[in-house]
Amino acid sequence: MKQRLPIIMLFILSLGFISTGNAREPRDAGVEPVAGVFDYYVLSLSWSPTFCLTHQNDSQCSGKGYGFVLHGLWPQYARGGWPQSCSTEMPLTAAEREKGLTLFPTRKLLEHEWSKHGTCSGLGAMGYLDASDRALGAVKIPTPLQPFTSSHYFEADEIIRLFRQSNPGIEADGVAVICRGPQLSEVRVCMDKDLAFTACGKGVKTQCRAGEIRVPPVR
Repeated sequence: MKQRLPIIMLFILSLGFISTGNAREPRDAGVEPVAGVFDYYVLSLSWSPTFCLTHQNDSQCSGKGYGFVLHGLWPQYARGGWPQSCSTEMPLTAAEREKGLTLFPTRKLLEHEWSKHGTCSGLGAMGYLDASDRALGAVKIPTPLQPFTSSHYFEADEIIRLFRQSNPGIEADGVAVICRGPQLSEVRVCMDKDLAFTACGKGVKTQCRAGEIRVPPVR
């Protein structure tokens, strides 16, 4: 038995090495994002007053009275995750920047969103901006969530209900609420490539604490 023990231990160790090696194999190793290859969009609407609590020097926080603003239109994969930065050599032209500034609250945000997300749309800059414009126009902000001058409090499920009431086409799993600590940060609406409302894919879900969350007043 003593003679067989080293052989048995060697066999067990070899199995361990095989198992560990397989576990460390990366998933989708070497796969580069391809512009236009994605499943649906997330339209991210940021509650500007919450952003301004920690970014007081940002130009959107200079008393402009913003409520919800366009954070971005993000290509997404249904299985979870998203493509990003599909090209780093596609700067915006003056005309595209002018168009973008009618949609995004700041030039910095516009350029970041185009570089990270827009380049993966496969639409070109003006096409992406036009799609963002149409997506914004398709979503009606509920009256109780229009800009206000004192703090309001809602539960995340109530915010979802308000958006679905104002936009009857939004599915129960087609909108998510994102919080930053106890404050409302974003509302994310899922849309297909034709910008019709659709269900969200894996990974897009509400991220807020239970109970009421604070919606800060406009600045």
